[in-house]
Amino acid sequence: MLIDTYGRVATDLRVSLTDRCNLRCTYCMPEEGLQWLAKPDLLTDDEIVRMVRIAVTDLGVKDVRFTGGEPLLRPGLVGIVERCAALEPRPKISLTTNGIALRRTAEALGKAGLDRVNVSLDTLRPEVFHTLTRRNRHHDVIAGLEAARAAGLDPIKVNTVLMRGINDDEAPDLLQWALDHSYELRFIEQMPLDAQHGWERSDMVTAEEILTALQPRFDLQPEGRSARGSAPAERWVVDGGPARVGVIGSVTRPFCRACDRTRLTADGQVRNCLFAREESDLRGPLRSGADDAEIAELWKAAMWGKKAGSGLDDPAFLQPERPMSAIGG
Repeated sequence: MLIDTYGRVATDLRVSLTDRCNLRCTYCMPEEGLQWLAKPDLLTDDEIVRMVRIAVTDLGVKDVRFTGGEPLLRPGLVGIVERCAALEPRPKISLTTNGIALRRTAEALGKAGLDRVNVSLDTLRPEVFHTLTRRNRHHDVIAGLEAARAAGLDPIKVNTVLMRGINDDEAPDLLQWALDHSYELRFIEQMPLDAQHGWERSDMVTAEEILTALQPRFDLQPEGRSARGSAPAERWVVDGGPARVGVIGSVTRPFCRACDRTRLTADGQVRNCLFAREESDLRGPLRSGADDAEIAELWKAAMWGKKAGSGLDDPAFLQPERPMSAIGG
């Protein structure tokens, strides 16, 4: 069991498969000049599956989500999913993606055992998509969402970051679009995880602002703490239900006390918090011949030292050195 000194138990594993991405979202990375991890530094497919197996069979992990960078850029992804789906006990397996390559991979991933997807989409307007991502791929994301639905990767959640003065006027339209297509929309506050360290609290569209923008058009009733559990999103029932909309207020409405996540980076480092400035190396021991029991003990030790909170509300907060593209979201 992955327990910390505050009694939280990590049962949700986020596995970054690559730091590479085929978009250049302004809130994540600069337009150019970002140094990618060298291929020998990345965990191999076999190493990833072994780490997931240890987490599931020895440490009590129940949910596994593959992230990036962009996980669909990982050549062996379908095989990794298939092997993880064969574990006993079988974990729930999901994927966070920008959706660009879902049109050609969704069916294979579904057959391999992927249960569902989270797809990032910040705008309904192709020209704004280009402004935010520096790529003309909006149509590919829409096609990817349709392919995910056809492959049965439900429920499909759409993750949206609002940027002040760029797409912050779209919140109601995005929610109506999600309702029309039976997607569950989740707004996420912009977080200080950009590679260029340009995040400014004053520029962030807050959870409160998002809700204020939605309420003139929709009746929103809070789902409540008991229904939320350890999920990062606060959810509201829309217009009497059954549809819900979520808001992840990582900065202004932190959920650290209920956090049940542990993270493995693409180069084999354990992170006990998305905003941690420290990591614990598992790749070194793994490649030096450590057995499963030794890896499990190192992982437990890494999680035991988890702090009470992210520290985002502390004026002395410092961003992690590595950006979200390297550590996984």
